[in-house]
Amino acid sequence: MSHVIGIDTSTTATKALVISSEGAVVAVASTEYGYEIPRPTWSEQDPALWWDATVASIRQAMTRSEMQPSAIDAIGLTGQMHGSVLLDPKGDVVRPAILWNDQRTAAECDEIRQRVGRDVLIATTGNDALTGLTSPKLLWVRNHEPENWARVTTVLLPKDYVRLGLTGDRAVDVADGSGTGLFDLSARSWSPDVLGALDLGLALFPETHEGPEITGWLSSEAAAATGLAPGTPVVAGGGDQSANAVGVGAVSPGVVALSLGTSGVVFATSDGPAIDSEARVQAFCHAVPGRWHMMGVMLSAAGSLRWFRDAVAPGSDFDDLVAGASEVPPGSEGLLFLPYLSGERTPHPDPTARGAFVGLTTSHDIRHMTRAVLEGVSFGLADGLELMIGAGVPQPGAIRASGGGIRSGLWRQILADVLNARIDTPVTEEGAAYGAALLASVGAGHYATVDEATAKAVEVLPAAEAGEHVELYHDAHRRYQRLYPALRPTFEAM
Repeated sequence: MSHVIGIDTSTTATKALVISSEGAVVAVASTEYGYEIPRPTWSEQDPALWWDATVASIRQAMTRSEMQPSAIDAIGLTGQMHGSVLLDPKGDVVRPAILWNDQRTAAECDEIRQRVGRDVLIATTGNDALTGLTSPKLLWVRNHEPENWARVTTVLLPKDYVRLGLTGDRAVDVADGSGTGLFDLSARSWSPDVLGALDLGLALFPETHEGPEITGWLSSEAAAATGLAPGTPVVAGGGDQSANAVGVGAVSPGVVALSLGTSGVVFATSDGPAIDSEARVQAFCHAVPGRWHMMGVMLSAAGSLRWFRDAVAPGSDFDDLVAGASEVPPGSEGLLFLPYLSGERTPHPDPTARGAFVGLTTSHDIRHMTRAVLEGVSFGLADGLELMIGAGVPQPGAIRASGGGIRSGLWRQILADVLNARIDTPVTEEGAAYGAALLASVGAGHYATVDEATAKAVEVLPAAEAGEHVELYHDAHRRYQRLYPALRPTFEAM
C-alpha cells in the first residue's frame, strides 16, 4: 500500500504524520522546541530548530510505521504562517525569524498604508497592514537593521525553509504566500504594484505553486538525514489554517471550519476572492486550486476559559467547571463576558481592547461566570462568521469543528445554537498535518483532486444540532455586540 507524509512546522513543535493512500493514520511523531522573546511583544525563532525537528520527527514516524522508505510516495508541508525567514546569497539565515505573533511593527504598518494606500492595499491583498503579517516585518528589518537587510537575497516562510532543506528549491504555496500581505489575491501571485510601492524586488520571493503541485524532489543529502528515499516528491502544501481546513474537509463553499484552541478561528471557503471592505476578517487563497477563503481570528478563545480557571478557580478541573456551567440557563441570567483578554483581531483589530464581565449581580456565582465565558467566546466567533456572510460567503449548513474546546459537549451545543448550524467533529484530530498529507496524496496521484481526497478520506461525526435556544442567543449576541463600542473609550483611556 502507498503512503505519504504530512509535516507541520508549528510555533512550538514539528509533527510528522504518515497516512495510507486511503487516508488512514499510520504513525505520528512530534518534536518540540521553544522560541525567544528578546523584548516584550517580540517573538523570534531560529529556523535551524525547524529543520532539526523535521529530521527527528520523520525518523520517529517512519520507525513507528515500520515501513520502508520506498513506501512513501510524497511529502506535504504546512506550518505557522506570516513569519519572515531571511537568507543571504549562500542560503544562510541572516537573523532569527520574526514570527506571526510578534507585535513590533505598528509603525511599519502605518508606512505600508501610506505607501500603498489603505483602500488599494485591502482591494489588492484582501487585508489591511497587520503587525502579524510578513510585509511589515521586512520593512522593520530594513528600517532598523540595515546591515542585515543589505545581506538579504531571499525571503521564505517557515515551512518553506523546511522545503529548502528537503529539496534545495525555493518555493511557496499560494495559501501561505497570500498571508504575507504582498499578494494580488485575485491573480494568486505576488503583486507587482504592492511590491513596487514598498521598494521590495520580486527577486526576493520564491515561485508560487498551488497546494497539491510538486515543487521539487528529496535531495540525496536530505534523504540521508531523514532516512527517506532520494527523489521523493515534495508538494507545495499550505499555511496551517488552509491545511487544517483540508484536513477537516472544509474545501467547498457552504462548509465552514472552526478551530477552538487557545485562539479561535472561523474559516469559510469561497469560489472567488471575497473581501471585507474594512478588512475586519482576513482574505487569503485556499490550498485548494481555484478557491479562496476568509478567516476570522479571535486571540483568546479557549484561552479565555483557561485564564478564568487559573484566575478564579486555580487547580480546578475544566470538566468540573463546565459541569457547573451546565446548571445555569442559556444566557447566564443576563451576564455577558467580553473575551478580549489579549486585545483582538476579529471583528475589532484593536490591541487596546480588553476583557470584561458585564451585568454581574449578587445572584451570579462561578457557574454563571463560566457559562458566560463559553457564550462570550461563541459570540466572538459568530461576529467573524457574520462578517464573512456579509462579504459574500454562503451561510453554512454545517461547521467542521476541531480543537481542545470542542471536547466539551456543552460548548459544542452553545456554538450550534449561537451559530445556528450543525457542529460536526472530524474523526481524525491531526488537523493541519493531516491536510498537508492529503495534499501530498493528490500530488502523488492517489486522488485526482482535493475534493475527491477529502470526500473519501475525511470522516466527520455530527456532534450538536442547533436547537430551541437559537433566538435567545440571537438576542443575547446583539447585546454583546453593543459592549465594545460602549467600552472602547474606556479601553483607550486605560
